[in-house]
Amino acid sequence: MDAFNLLAVAQSEGQVAQVARTFGVDWQHLGSQIISFSIVCSVLYKFAYQRILVMLEQRRQQIALGIANAEKIKVELDKTETQRLEVLAQAHAQGAKFIQEAQAAAARVQQEETKKAIAAAEQITAKAREAALQEHDQMLAGLKREVGKLVVQATTKVTGKVLTAEDQRRLAEEASKEVLVQ
Repeated sequence: MDAFNLLAVAQSEGQVAQVARTFGVDWQHLGSQIISFSIVCSVLYKFAYQRILVMLEQRRQQIALGIANAEKIKVELDKTETQRLEVLAQAHAQGAKFIQEAQAAAARVQQEETKKAIAAAEQITAKAREAALQEHDQMLAGLKREVGKLVVQATTKVTGKVLTAEDQRRLAEEASKEVLVQ
């Protein structure tokens, strides 16, 4: 039967067998090579390929986690940037407010100092007027005395007589009145 089966198979596979013989295919060795290759593939699949798949899955998860973290960081960065801009706007507004307050305070101080300076100037002017009036009065009093003395001396020389103290006083007063009137 074996021979008969082989003959039947050989006739049905005539062309395949001829091609196989042409290329030197030995079916027994080919079967054992297929079995060996299957064993090597299953061992590689179990010990190498599965580990590589696990490692690739871990890498994929790490990459996904990194992308998610990058998105979170981007959102936080945008949020921080928004807060920074708000803080800068507040600081700018507060700075403008401080500048405005400082200018108002400076204007008030300037007005107060101007008022003080005007008051001091008025005080100095008043004192100067008062001093001028006192000096004027002193000069006028001195002038009266001098005029009185000159009148007494002139009268003594013109009349040729010695005047009494009462006459001298009366002449000095009359001369003073005359000087004041003119």
